[in-house]
Amino acid sequence: MRIAILAHEQFPNHAKTAIGILRYSDHNVVAVLDRTKTGERVCDYVSDVQDAPIIEEMSQVSSEVDALSIGIAPIGGGFDSTWRSDIQDALVNGCDIINGLHYFLEDDKRISRLADEHNCEIWDVRKPPDDLTVSDGTADNVDATVVLTVGTDCSSGKMTTSFELLQAARDQGIDAAVIPTGQTGVMITDRGIVVDGVISDFAAGAVERMIKQVAAENDLIIVEGQGSIAHPAYSGVTTSILHGAMPDGLILCHAANREAIRGYNHISLPPIDEYIRTYEQLSGLVSPAKVVAGAINTHHIEEAKARTAVADYAAAIDAPATDPVRFDATKILNAVLK
Repeated sequence: MRIAILAHEQFPNHAKTAIGILRYSDHNVVAVLDRTKTGERVCDYVSDVQDAPIIEEMSQVSSEVDALSIGIAPIGGGFDSTWRSDIQDALVNGCDIINGLHYFLEDDKRISRLADEHNCEIWDVRKPPDDLTVSDGTADNVDATVVLTVGTDCSSGKMTTSFELLQAARDQGIDAAVIPTGQTGVMITDRGIVVDGVISDFAAGAVERMIKQVAAENDLIIVEGQGSIAHPAYSGVTTSILHGAMPDGLILCHAANREAIRGYNHISLPPIDEYIRTYEQLSGLVSPAKVVAGAINTHHIEEAKARTAVADYAAAIDAPATDPVRFDATKILNAVLK
C-alpha cells in the first residue's frame, strides 16, 4: 500500500507514529506532510528509515496514494482543525484515512460524508472491538515465552524495542510475534487493539485475547507496553497491560538523560531501582516476572556518550542492556531466551 503521512509541525522529534511507520511498516511512504519543513526529505533528519519528500499539503502529492495516515500522537489524542483540509483533499482524491487519534473521524459528519461520497474508508485505529470482556487471568497458560516492554516514561522506546526484538528473533529463525497495544504498532502491523481506547474493565482482557490469538504459531511473544507506572496520566493503561499479559519477563525501557516525566516537567523520574522494584511487585501480585533486560534510547547523544550511557544503564538495572536501534537487540534477545 502506498501512503502519505501527516506530521505537521512535529516531524521528526514529536511524530513517533510517523517514525514508527517509516521504520517498521511494509507500506511504501510516498510523502510526509509537514508545513514547517517543505522541500526537505526524511533522510535529512532520520537516516535509518524509509526516505520520502516532505511536502506542505496533501494537494502536492505527486503520485498515486492509497491512504493518508495521521502520523502524530499528541497527548490526549486530540484533533487539530488545521489538518482538516489535508484530510478532505485526500478523500476527494480517493484516499482512505488511517487515524490513530482519540478523535474518531468516522464520527465527524463532514469527513464521514466525504468518505461516503468518494467511496473511501476511514479506519479509526483506536476504536476497540465490540465484543471485549474482562481477563480470565490465563495468559500465562500459553505455550510460549511472553515478554513485556515497560518504561520509565511514555515515549521511552517500548514500541521501538518491541519491533527491534521481533526482528532480532526472526533473524535467528525464532517464530515470534509482537502484540501491538498502541496506535503506532497497530498501524505498522494492520492488526491489534489500542488498549488506551478500551473500557478500563476490559483492557487486560484485550491483551490476554491478543496473546492467545498468536500463541499457537509462535515461540516468543513480545507485548508492546504503554506509558509508565510513574506517569500521572497513563499508569492505568500500563498496569492493565502488565496484568493482562502475565509476562515471563520484563524489558525496562528508558530515554537517556531524561530527568522528568514527558509533558509533566514538574514531576521528576524516580530512581531506576524504584521502577524495577515497583514493576516486579505489581507483576507479582498476579504473575511473577523480573526485569531481565533493558533498552535505552540514545539517539540524541553522540556514540561515545551513548556507549557510556548503555554501560551505566546495564549497571543500574543489573541486567543486560543496549540501545536496540543503535547497537541492535541481540543482548536483549539473549537475556529473554536465557
